[in-house]
Formats: sequence, structure tokens, C-alpha cells
Amino acid sequence: MSNPLRAVRGMNDLLPTDAPLWQYFEGILRAWLKAYGYRELRTPILEHTGLFKRAIGEVTDIVEKEMYTFVDELNGESMTLRPEGTASCVRAVIEHNLLFDGGKRLWYAGPMFRHERPQKGRYRQFHQFGIEALGYAGPDLDIEHLLMTARLWKLLGLADCIHLELNSLGGAESRARHREKLIAYFQTHEALLDEDAKRRLHSNPLRILDTKNPAMRELVEAAPRLMDELDETALAHFEAVKTGLDAAGIAYTINPRLVRGLDYYNYTVFEWVTDRLGAQGTVCAGGRYDGLVQQLGGKAAPACGFAMGVERLLALMLDVGVAAPADVADVYLINVGEAASRFAQQAAETLRDAGFNVVLHGGGGSFKSQMKKADASGARYAMIIGDDEAAAGEVTIKPLRGEGEQQRVALAAAVDLLKAFVAPASSRQL
Repeated sequence: MSNPLRAVRGMNDLLPTDAPLWQYFEGILRAWLKAYGYRELRTPILEHTGLFKRAIGEVTDIVEKEMYTFVDELNGESMTLRPEGTASCVRAVIEHNLLFDGGKRLWYAGPMFRHERPQKGRYRQFHQFGIEALGYAGPDLDIEHLLMTARLWKLLGLADCIHLELNSLGGAESRARHREKLIAYFQTHEALLDEDAKRRLHSNPLRILDTKNPAMRELVEAAPRLMDELDETALAHFEAVKTGLDAAGIAYTINPRLVRGLDYYNYTVFEWVTDRLGAQGTVCAGGRYDGLVQQLGGKAAPACGFAMGVERLLALMLDVGVAAPADVADVYLINVGEAASRFAQQAAETLRDAGFNVVLHGGGGSFKSQMKKADASGARYAMIIGDDEAAAGEVTIKPLRGEGEQQRVALAAAVDLLKAFVAPASSRQL
């Protein structure tokens, strides 16, 4: 007997029972993004490998360990399934010269891919919503992004279980001074470093601060702080961000060890974290990356943005009891008999023209069995058509939820009757 076919481990199916929560979440996000003037950008899931090596940094976990990379047999080029969205977004902005007439507020959504050990909240194919604001200097967009995310948590019912951590990475000169001090410090404690830290000591010592190894926690806590190296410009930028948050009443914690896992960040970096998802506590993260556009071949332009993990946020919503609105039909259309089946198709289309969601029973079956399915569907009304109703051009409306009497009326009258009790789906909002 052959082995049954299964999805790749860490790449999950989205089942119909799960879809309503995803759709509810996505609907809220689309309205939220529109309210802030962000426009959608869609990029391919497959890019040239060099894009991510140049953008993310070659001495990062993503590039070294996690990317799905292969050689295209057609042209011999190295290709990679996108592990994150910012690099692709910036590449598209450069390629299509989107900044020719000024700054752009953009958003993207879709699957990302990282080859890592699957666990709860951490998958090989996962989904992100990301926001990028390109061409805007100064702290005002940093503040906007933090205000945006704070508003989103309220919209999703998560404001009480997510908190903000904040840091500044400063400019290139500040990081260079800090880098030298970090190397000197860790060299004096090299016997305490794990293999990852030793490998990164000279290539990317800032990443050592992001270690998840508890045995190195005390060593990292005592390491030189980048905050102590910030110049006046970086300090002023960071103070402006904090002032904006204070004015908006948004609480935050300064985390001097927050460095993010990608090389392109400078100045403001942040993470929204929760303690309700175990080890995978970061649900949204981002910051400023003013050098990336030029680094990838474009004309120098400031930029900042953030991304959020959809699976983690949905898990958090479920954990706190947030439920999507019921995904049920307005009408379940029962039909028994050949003439009834033909008229039922016409009736269903008439109802849909009027804006109602209709499930037309298929596959035959007795009246009793169809009524059971109608009731189980969650629909508010059953519409019943037998051969007698079909011959008369009539239908029977039966309430399945709440009070009301069964009525037999002409099809046109049935539409008016339903409109009196159920708003057409086309007029409803999330």
C-alpha cells in the first residue's frame, strides 16, 4: 500500500472551518490600511538569491540557514523563495521608479518561506502583512507606524495582551564604534561564547546580542550598549519618537538589547510582544532602514516599515476569545423533484441577484434529510421548492432561527419578504 500524500511539514492547509477568522482578520486590516492611506503592492514569491543576501545580510540566520534556495535549471541562476517582504518591496520600488514623484506608503501580504524546524507559531510557510513607507525622513513616520499598530490591536481586541519594546540602533558611525567595543568585550569572554557567537564575533557581533541561548544571557546583559554610542542626531530622532508615543498615551519599554535579526535597520527599531504564545512572543516588528534603497541600487531614500505574522496574531486572537462573525448563508434552498430542481436554480440566482447568500442543496435526497442539512448549515431561512411550487412559480419560506411562520408566496414576493428580515449581503459590513 502506497504512503498517503500529505502536505510538507510546516506548510499547512487552511481549512474551511479556519477560513472565517482569516477573512475577518484580513477585512479589518484592509480597512485599517485604507484609513492610513497605504496602497497595496504585490511582488513575486520567487526572487534572485542575491536580493536577500544584499538586503538582509549574509551573516544572518535567515541567509545562512533558513532560505529555500535552488538553482534554476533553465538558466543556472540561484533563486530563493522570499523569506521576508521588505527586500522584495524595495526591489519593486527601485525597478519601477515609484519614488519619482515623492514618498510612497505601501503594504503587502502573502506567504513567506523559511527552512526551519516547525513548531507552534513558527512554520516553514507562514504569512505576513507588511507596511513600508519610503521617501519620508524624520521621526513622524516612525510614530505613525507605532500609532497604527496600537490602533490595530484595539480593532482586533488584543490591546491588553500586547506591549511595545523600543530601541534605537543609531547611524553607521554609532554602530561602528559600538561594534569595536562589542568585539573587544566578547573577546575577553570568548570561552563563554557558544559556536554561533564565536562565528559571528568578527563578522556580525551585533547579532550576538540577539542570542536565544540562556547560558549567555548574563554575558549579553553586561555587554556595551549601543544606546551609549548614539550621536546627537540619533538621540534627537529617538527622543522625538518617544515624545510622540507619550503624547498619544502609548506605553513602551526601552530594550537596549533589541537589535532585530536583519542587517538593514538603523535608528528606530521596535517589537510588539506578548507573553501568551510561549517562546514565539513577537507578533509584529519593524523600524527604520534608511540605507536599503541605495544599498539595492536605487537613489538614496529614507524608509521605514514593519511586518506582522498572521498565524501568530490569529493564535493570539483565539487565545483571548476573539471570534469571527458566523460564516453562514442567508437561505438554504431545498428542492425535491425534477421540476423543482430546475426552478430552484432560477430561484437561487434570483436571490443572489438581490444580494443574498444562498446554498442550493445538491445531490438529491428526501425532504427530511434536506431539512436536516438546512438546519445544520446555520442559515436563517429555508426556501422549500417541490414540484407543486415549481408549477405555480412559488416558494415556501420557513424560518430556521427565531420566531416566524412558514409562508408560501410567489418568488418575487419571497425576495421582498426576505429583505424585510435580512439585509442583503452586498449591503453588510464586517
